[in-house]
Amino acid sequence: LREAGLPPRRLHLLGAEDSALLLHPGLARQRLAAVLRARPAPFVDVSAGRQCPALCGPAEAESIRGHLATLLAHLGAAEAAATGPVSSSEVVPAGWNLCTVVGVLLGYPAAYTFSVEEGAENCLALTPLRVFTVQASCPRIRDGLRVQIYSFSIPESLCAELKEVLDAWCDELKEAFSVQNDFVDLCILSEVVSLPAVAL
Repeated sequence: LREAGLPPRRLHLLGAEDSALLLHPGLARQRLAAVLRARPAPFVDVSAGRQCPALCGPAEAESIRGHLATLLAHLGAAEAAATGPVSSSEVVPAGWNLCTVVGVLLGYPAAYTFSVEEGAENCLALTPLRVFTVQASCPRIRDGLRVQIYSFSIPESLCAELKEVLDAWCDELKEAFSVQNDFVDLCILSEVVSLPAVAL
């Protein structure tokens, strides 16, 4: 990144079970805190046993919030103890749904969750999903180079309930782009798709 002329940032390598996540600690903490404040809780239950996806109920949402609050405290302590530009730590995510945690850390405005007891299958097959795709140009690497920053989906049936969360995500994304100059020409696209199978 430095060779490409991108500004150096603090990085944190977080180990969780058999996964390793490379995070910008300040941004990760900001995203975790925002989800902890969000109402309604932006967690979508897509467990295989469900007929269709739905927002998590209060008890399930509070359990997920507890996991995220634990991770927020862990990252705060790890950053406070860090002495160099790259730090590392490990969490033991007992009972956590890593799919949900990763969705939050990636900045998705709503994160999927599912009953771990039912396995990793989900109820999203043939469900109309609104897919949001974020693109931008990166002239620092090459003029005219358009890249996909990330993409996520939300069940179309829940978009109205999650409107405030989606609007806040859009505003925050535009604000973040306005205070940097590595990427330009932000474009947020959305389309509705139905797929025979959806992997999380």
